[in-house]
Parts: sequence; C-alpha cells; structure tokens
Amino acid sequence: MRTRKPSTPALRAERDLHKIAASVLRLAKAMGIRETEVQVDENIDALTRFANNAIHQHVAEHGLVVSIRTVVDGRTARVTTNRMDEDSLRVAIESAASLSMQQPKDPRLLPMLGKQKYRAARRFDPGTAALSPDDRARAVKCACQLAEEQGQVAAGIYASGQNQCVFANSRGLSAAHRQTHATFSITLQQGSAASWAKGNAGDYRRFNPSALAKTASEKAARAQNPVELEPGRYTVILEPAAVLDLVGFLFYDFAATSVADKRSCFSERVGKLLLGTNIDIRDDVYHPDQLGMPFDGEGVPKQRVQLVQQGVVKNLVYSRQSAKQAKTRPTGHGFAPPNEYGEAPMNLVIGGGDEPIEKMIRSTARGLLVTRFWYIREVDPYEKVMTGMTRDGLFLVENGKIARAARNFRFNQSVLEMLRNVECLGPACRAAGEESFEMVVPPMKVGAFQFSEVTKF
Repeated sequence: MRTRKPSTPALRAERDLHKIAASVLRLAKAMGIRETEVQVDENIDALTRFANNAIHQHVAEHGLVVSIRTVVDGRTARVTTNRMDEDSLRVAIESAASLSMQQPKDPRLLPMLGKQKYRAARRFDPGTAALSPDDRARAVKCACQLAEEQGQVAAGIYASGQNQCVFANSRGLSAAHRQTHATFSITLQQGSAASWAKGNAGDYRRFNPSALAKTASEKAARAQNPVELEPGRYTVILEPAAVLDLVGFLFYDFAATSVADKRSCFSERVGKLLLGTNIDIRDDVYHPDQLGMPFDGEGVPKQRVQLVQQGVVKNLVYSRQSAKQAKTRPTGHGFAPPNEYGEAPMNLVIGGGDEPIEKMIRSTARGLLVTRFWYIREVDPYEKVMTGMTRDGLFLVENGKIARAARNFRFNQSVLEMLRNVECLGPACRAAGEESFEMVVPPMKVGAFQFSEVTKF
C-alpha cells in the first residue's frame, strides 16, 4: 500500500484569530470591563537536529496562545491561556480583572490606544512555510556527506517555522502580522579543532546550507595545530557574527527608560560624539533583511529611528510612557505592558562600507581573524566593557595573509572603545550568532582590541 506523505501544517486564516480576539472583547464588555487588550499568537515551528554526521531528531509544534490585559480602576494585569472556548476565555478575563484589582494603582498608566495606521511589513514566504522534514533532511544530508568526505564530524540544526499575530483592544485598535523564518547552524569538528557557520532569514533561499557547511569545513581544516600567542592588543578582523555578538549587547542602552534610570552607557551622553565617525546605527524593522512586526507591544506603529549618526548618539527609542515623561512621541518600540523594561530597538542596522573581509586581510600586517565570540558577560555597564572568548575559528593574519590558526583568547573590551577604533567596514548583511538576536551588520576591522589571556582550548 502506498503511504501518503504528511503535509506541512499551515497557519489558520487570519479571520479566525480576529474572531477569537473579538470574542474576548465581547465577553469583557459584557462583564463590565471598559478597557481590554488581547493578543492572539499562532506559531508553527519545526526542527531537524543532527550530530555525528546523522540526523537524530525531527520535532515540530503548533501552538495558539491568547494574552489578555485588563485595566480596572487604574490598575492593570495580564493573563495568558491556550484554551479558546468561550468558557475558558471568560475565566481568563475574570482572572486578569481579579489580578488587576490586586495591583497598586499606577499613576503613570496610560489609556489604551485607539485605531492606528500601519505600514505593511511583508515577511511571509510560502516556500519557507511549506518546508518539510524531507526538505530539511536533504540539506542536512549534503552537509553531513561533506563532513564525512573531509574526515570531519558535523552537528547542528535546520529549523523552519511560521507565525502570525492579531492585536486588538476595546478602543477599536486592530492590527495583524504574519511571517516565516528559517535557520541553519552547523559546527564541524576535525580532531580537536572546530568551526561554525549559521544562516537565518525569513526566506530559506536567502542562505545556502551547503555553502555554510563548506565554509565551516574549510575553517575546521585550517584550525589544526593552533599557535599560542601572547595576550595583548591586536588588530582584529571581525566577521559579521562576531560584530553582532558584541554590538547586540548595546540594544537596551538605546532605551529611553534605561537612559532615564541611568542604567545605560549613553546616560548623559546623548548628542555627544561617542563612537567613530564611520559608525551609523539605526533601528529599522522595514529593512528588507529584517524580521518583525510593524507595531510594538502597545500597538504603536514602529518608526525608523537613527540612533547613531557619524559616531554621535542622536536619538533613543520610546514607549508611550517614556515618551510622555520626555515630552516627545513614542517610536513604536515599547514592550507589552505591564513590564519593567519599557522599550528597546530590536531591529538594529549598522551601516556598512565597501571593504570585503578579503581586502581587510590583505591590508593587515599582523592581526587576528575572528569567527565569533561566546560566553559574553558585562563587566562595566557604563563603559560597556564586556568579557568573553573567541570560538570556532581564530586565525593569525601576517603580511596580508592568513598564516595559521591561533589558540582562543579571552577578551576584556569596551564596545564603545571598539566602535571608536573601527578602521574599515565591509558590506552590511543579515547576521546570525549565538549571543545576540539577528541584525544587519557589516564585518569590521578594529584596532587595539584587548585580549587578556589564552584559553585552555
């Protein structure tokens, strides 16, 4: 008997999520609750995991969750449920209202927003939504075959998914968004040496698993017999993942709440030249290489914000509450209330240049090529001094060429100082790492990067 190949699950029709939201608002109104906010999220995620040159796991999940926030007498609270029948929704609303009454009055609590206009952010790719376990397995098989041919061992993941969100409240606000995503990550080990590569995009065609595997394979082969170097300051060529790993830790420093609370490295520094004049940073959810909704957790439309221009910290991002305190307009970066963090830019874009990594290497008399960092922790929040280690490919560059592999280093480095010492920039691209969320960043050549000690691996 011929068996039928299972189809990839699909998201519900958007109108079905709107119906759930409308039911919540109708039930809340009948219960006498004047202000209610509801967010309905549907997620489909699938993962193919491999190790020792073989697939060992296929997993998938399909979830639907409703988050309900009520405001009662100047107090607010939120309840989440994954049960969609009216009785369960009614219980969730009652729980949110009961929890609201148990909170202290918040004099800064703002009324919910009315209707808003949103710019479309098209992030849904049907091909990515239709990726099947077989599709992912074929890509993994090619990567594992390459590893076997090179005498290496491959491990990693190939994940894909799709999600949609409907946001509405009792004041007439209504918003919706759907998107897809795919991620391929591979680590290749040869003896005691290893290297890594990763791609992430809304459209799976934007990266090539075989090319990523080849890059990691070549680096793993080159990483044999590393030389141990003395700690100190080196010129470094940071691949995009390494840039992301460090610069990603700045994201909350651009939050107006963080600056006002003096928890930001930009406190009392907005408007000042703080970074190199070749550094431009903006938050831009509409950039073609970004993912994300065109509205924030409060329902405010997201704005493009120029955060740093020619090294000067020009602007911050604002939630509705922090904007009111600063007597300015919200930028659409607020987190869903109630929360203690306020807001943050989640779609960072760092302006690039025209120097590819190969040209950076040719122009370097002596330095280090860094694949990525890991185990990063903050040492000094005001100067943004971070510590961590290099990983998965550190190479000594001499006389414009990669000379050999180097033993990994621990670093102690101010991100602000690093961004003052950028000598050249490559083309910006969507980068994926393990220490920060995905963003659009260029590779960088940086002078006087501080390495404090050699690691044991």
